[in-house]
Amino acid sequence: MTTNGVNGQQHVSRLLTPGVFAPIPTFFLPDTEDLDIPTFERHVTRLATAGIRPVIAGSMGEAIHLSQTERILLIQAARRALDKSGHETIPIIAGTGAGSTRETLELTKQAANAGADYAIVIASGYFAGVLAGNRPALKAFWREISEKSPIPVMIYNYPGASGGIDLDSDLIIELATECPNICGVKLTCGNVGKLTRIAGAVSSENFASMSPRRQTSAPFLVLGGYADFLLPSTFANAHGAITGLANIAPHTLVHLFELSQAAKQDPSILPKAQILQVIAANSDFTVNKGGISFTKAILERLYGYGGAPRRPLPPIEPDTFTALLEHHHTQALIKSERELTLKLRSE
Repeated sequence: MTTNGVNGQQHVSRLLTPGVFAPIPTFFLPDTEDLDIPTFERHVTRLATAGIRPVIAGSMGEAIHLSQTERILLIQAARRALDKSGHETIPIIAGTGAGSTRETLELTKQAANAGADYAIVIASGYFAGVLAGNRPALKAFWREISEKSPIPVMIYNYPGASGGIDLDSDLIIELATECPNICGVKLTCGNVGKLTRIAGAVSSENFASMSPRRQTSAPFLVLGGYADFLLPSTFANAHGAITGLANIAPHTLVHLFELSQAAKQDPSILPKAQILQVIAANSDFTVNKGGISFTKAILERLYGYGGAPRRPLPPIEPDTFTALLEHHHTQALIKSERELTLKLRSE
């Protein structure tokens, strides 16, 4: 761990390394929609045991439906669960995007005090008509957040959740080069070419020497927002993914990442990685059709907890749930996860 001091504040950041991260759902009590903290802690622990690192209060976590107080409670609960289960070194990435730069900074500082090691920040889409084509304004947003944040900041590029705001590779590379407290980008735009260009830039020797990070524990990671190109992105020098599918099949995605890394050194492993990548890509495509409500419903079916989203998001319709659950893409993922889980238990 290293200490990060900004504006007189000292925060300890756990090491940020390549791998698979999961945007953790927020679980609610069925009658009141209050936070279901015990279920949340159980889920964080189960994923950590499988090798998955948590992202708290992201899109899958329904951050837009949470108060600032609730976000802080979830960060504290995640840290408590990780420490209690022997995962003290696993870092927490917390979503701190809000409507304004001012509120985003306030929430980022609160998150750091609550135990977050890193912040992931999306630009609000409310004024996307003004911001989407205004490169200087977008650049100034992430520059100011990163300069004033007590913890390293990750860029969250998700046009679908920010009114169509979509940063191009040039702008992201500029931010990576010029802002030493930016620690990476999550690309939920699905643009493999963009990912390849950014990964190429930040993996060069010139980047490391000319644009050192503020914290040595916080390198610039290039992460996909889906599981469907984890293998090819590895060969483009990217660093993994933050993917909702990891909530359902953590062992499968960790194994896919490990095979992908190993295949770079031993090409004979590549066919096995390709088979698993097809399963992940197919299931990602199908599961995402059901959104948050399907992810929670399938967690309920497979693991005994999940529940419904917070209103106004509706629960998934029973017929839709059955169709998606019984789809051969989903069943292949479930089969893979069960086989890997049994194998790990027997070892």
